[in-house]
Amino acid sequence: MAKLFFLLSGENRTLPAAELAAILEAEGYVFEIKEKLDQTMRIETELKCIRDIHDRSAYTRICASEMFICQAKLSSIIAALDSIELEGLLGKKESFCVRIRRVKTYSKDISTMTLEGMLGEKILRKTNKTRVNLTTPNITFFGILTSGKLVFGVKLAEILPKPFVERRPIKKPFFHPSAMPSKLARCMVNLAHSKSGELILDPFCGTGSVIIEAALINCLVLGLDVQKRMAKGCMENLNYFGRNVEGLVIADARKLPINRVDHVVTDPPYGRCSTTMKSTTRRLIEGLLISAHGLLDKDQRICIASPKKLNIKQIGAELGYQHVESHFAYIHRSLTREIAVFKKV
Repeated sequence: MAKLFFLLSGENRTLPAAELAAILEAEGYVFEIKEKLDQTMRIETELKCIRDIHDRSAYTRICASEMFICQAKLSSIIAALDSIELEGLLGKKESFCVRIRRVKTYSKDISTMTLEGMLGEKILRKTNKTRVNLTTPNITFFGILTSGKLVFGVKLAEILPKPFVERRPIKKPFFHPSAMPSKLARCMVNLAHSKSGELILDPFCGTGSVIIEAALINCLVLGLDVQKRMAKGCMENLNYFGRNVEGLVIADARKLPINRVDHVVTDPPYGRCSTTMKSTTRRLIEGLLISAHGLLDKDQRICIASPKKLNIKQIGAELGYQHVESHFAYIHRSLTREIAVFKKV
């Protein structure tokens, strides 16, 4: 078991940590959450999980192996580094740099640049003929100032946001203003415990945000939409990103024309820019949950977005599902999304 820590996105209060845990659970890793700090999570688990987190996560920014954690005081930081043995970590003539990231305004009395310099000098003195290289180092030492502490170690991977920016709804050839952002869609796919090779159903596929993100982590995907033009637009977007699909079906989500899937991930129509086709969002969700129940095996998951005011947790419980978790994403003054996860029991 390795001691790891992760810098998480600050775009939502609870989704980044929940997504990280869901990826580890979905991929079958044994892990223990040691501590949750602001935008930082410390975990003990297998080192090989880094590849899966790098390939899957939307809201993790940096993965690192932990060397020490201490109070965010210069004396405590220097003492902690002095107690660490660096021999074997940095070889002779290898290069390194030190990077410190501050979360919000924590420990603002400490200059990150000054701290990087102090730690760099210490590491130089503690190692044999190493050198500083700020552009292409062999090793990057990385620390996070958060919640009154410094978590410090060696950076293992960085997840760049650019690919998600390039898949924003407005960047896709077929656009609709109700489309879900790619990061949130990917996160929902992860919260459902989706894995490579499993069949993911989005019964309100729209422009394809969810099934594109599921396909990008090598899931099999099946999309449904009641509107022919949306299904055609979804296929256009899938082709644009070079993703294959098991099928795109023009059908009512309340009468699903399939026998089984592994997970359901979806964002039903609601809000100003989407149509419920003379029904209501509540009726659509109730119909979907009833229809989907027979498609899933025990403990398989549904991740579904809905307006917070709908109280989807209660709807799911009344229809025989176990509520696992909910997260809330503010959209605008009249809409906060609830991202709810249910298990079939």
